[in-house]
Amino acid sequence: MRKLFYFIPLLLMFSSCGEYNKVLKSKDVDYRFDFAKRAFDKRNFTQAATVLETIYTPLRGGPNGEEALFLLAMSYYENKDYLNSGLFFKTYYSRYPKGKYTELARFYSGYGYYLDSPDPQLDQSQTVKAIEELQGFLDFFPDSDRVSIAQNAIFEMQDKLTLKELQNAQLYYNLGNFLGNNYESAIITSRNALKNYPYSKFREDFEMLILKSKYQEAKLSVPEKQADRYREVIDEYYSFTNNYPDSKNRKEADNIYEIARKHVQE
Repeated sequence: MRKLFYFIPLLLMFSSCGEYNKVLKSKDVDYRFDFAKRAFDKRNFTQAATVLETIYTPLRGGPNGEEALFLLAMSYYENKDYLNSGLFFKTYYSRYPKGKYTELARFYSGYGYYLDSPDPQLDQSQTVKAIEELQGFLDFFPDSDRVSIAQNAIFEMQDKLTLKELQNAQLYYNLGNFLGNNYESAIITSRNALKNYPYSKFREDFEMLILKSKYQEAKLSVPEKQADRYREVIDEYYSFTNNYPDSKNRKEADNIYEIARKHVQE
């Protein structure tokens, strides 16, 4: 009885493989499409994608063309091949802007890129693409029940992009005057990040980095410019402490202010 228990699944598996090989050789597009749908339903997404790749073009314009293209994209998505799924989802919603699956195609296109988004220290072109696709989804389907999911994904990726900018700004600050005034580059990078991501959770870190960079610039300035530079430091201090009176960096900010104030009074 136990042998029979193990034999039946093996028999079904070999039967499935046998039909799959038969489908690959078949010229009957409808038969191949039917098999691909059954493979998809059984979560055999590799077989589904392989077969659908060969028939979505011949089916275009027919009653099954729209579904075939969407299932192809979903098969890649379920296989975690988000690059190919994104390409086919975009092909779908471009070809069928008011299609049956357009809302899902726009959502999964962006969400797949979101799932594939790399760590902050790596190239973020995939993250940018994910934000663009999900924002497009929100623009076209503002009442979708997936809106909150898309919004949260966008906020998370914006924080990732902001963190990368913070890491870049911190690197400029750490370089100091090596091969030029990197403090100014830290300031510019920080201000651009604050402008592009005004609601970032790293806002305080950027503003503190600007204050520290201004202070370093003032310290290294020629004597005739130091007073003006330290006044700028004081202005940044007041801005920072007004925005973050209970900041974890308050003690360091206060120390910078005291030094700057003494230089201005001299």
